[in-house]
Amino acid sequence: MAGETVRTEAICMDIRPWSRTSHVVTWLAPEGRIVSVVKGAVRPKSPFLGQYDLNYTCEIVYYAHARGDLHVLRECAPVELRDGLRSDYRALALAGYFRRLVLDLAPSGPDCRAWYALLSRALSAPGRGVPALLRFELAVLRLSGLAPDFSGYDRRAEWSAFSVGAGSFGAAGGRCIRVARPTAEYLNRPDAAPVSPQIPLDAARVIGVFYQFHVDCASDVRRTVLGMIAKTNNKG
Repeated sequence: MAGETVRTEAICMDIRPWSRTSHVVTWLAPEGRIVSVVKGAVRPKSPFLGQYDLNYTCEIVYYAHARGDLHVLRECAPVELRDGLRSDYRALALAGYFRRLVLDLAPSGPDCRAWYALLSRALSAPGRGVPALLRFELAVLRLSGLAPDFSGYDRRAEWSAFSVGAGSFGAAGGRCIRVARPTAEYLNRPDAAPVSPQIPLDAARVIGVFYQFHVDCASDVRRTVLGMIAKTNNKG
């Protein structure tokens, strides 16, 4: 690929200034992360004006440098703008967290295709509340090979001990969390409607501890986003 012109579809993940008139844009493509310099991006007559923004899916053409990971963007055309995110700050906050999580954890190469598809679906049909966050995080854990098993809770007891290290109920030793039966039921079936707005928040606490133990991710960003969306925790 190095030294060639490449055409691909990609999601705009991050935009940073490169100079007074240029940007460095990070993309997620089905084949992995791409970092490109967009020369003259903010000049009044730039062909790139309005062609990319965060959360856009675009068709891009870039020159892949033989040396280094910073490539040169040649062409860009939006495919999906996702304008609905702009009018819903909670959905926009979730979108930012989803992008951050994927940038931190997604691999390069063929294995990235499933990550790209997951992020694309989440951005195109965003939820607004804690259930949407939990579904995405659980999907990320599955793709990472770290999916916890929530099926083994005691269906007769008021609470069960969830082993953070083993990622399952009933495992002996290590750090454990007391999980109430309704929360365990919800974690086992996250697509079901919660019977109480508090249950997704309790489930988010369990997943947050599990992430901190197993995954190197931005827990501070997660806390901020969770606080923003908590008022809609029974929706989305």
